[in-house]
Amino acid sequence: MEKGRLYIISAPSGAGKSTLCSMLINKYPAVRYSISYTTRAPRGNEQNGKEYFFINKAQFENMAANNDFLEWAEVHGNYYGTSKTQIEDALKQGIDIFLDIDPQGAMQLKEKLNGKATFIFIAAPSLQELKSRLEKRGTDKAENIALRLENAKKEVEYFNKYDYLIINDASDDAFKKLETVYLAEKLRTNQYNSASEFMNI
Repeated sequence: MEKGRLYIISAPSGAGKSTLCSMLINKYPAVRYSISYTTRAPRGNEQNGKEYFFINKAQFENMAANNDFLEWAEVHGNYYGTSKTQIEDALKQGIDIFLDIDPQGAMQLKEKLNGKATFIFIAAPSLQELKSRLEKRGTDKAENIALRLENAKKEVEYFNKYDYLIINDASDDAFKKLETVYLAEKLRTNQYNSASEFMNI
């Protein structure tokens, strides 16, 4: 069975990464989102085990102490982490995993994975457009939007540490770019150790 590939996606809040990734997941059955653990409260109709695994701070710190996370970070005052076991099991089953994490976590993984993952940064066309999208979303108070915009200014500085940059102007073109990256990366030679893995030799 062909092993799955890991894609690390980062973007400021409101850049549209969730929409783009959902479009890809809907088109390709082998693609899944990694479900992170978080200490933040659920928003709207979010369900435990679907968008996130919602746990308390003590539970999270216990998992971190047991080295259960591939990476973890504190973002906007809450903890977020990725389960090692969940990722490893999915990749063994041939599932391509999209991991949605902030640049802090992405940089941790870049060191650990050493070329065994694809790093994609998604950005909005401008800070004003980002502000407009966050306001239209209607899930954050004004002070939270201000914090997210300040964080966005810092996050975009990491763009050149990623393999790919996609400017999401909310058009079909942004999705086509993400799809192109996804398909091309599956053809990389570094997923094989020898020719016998893909040919009868």
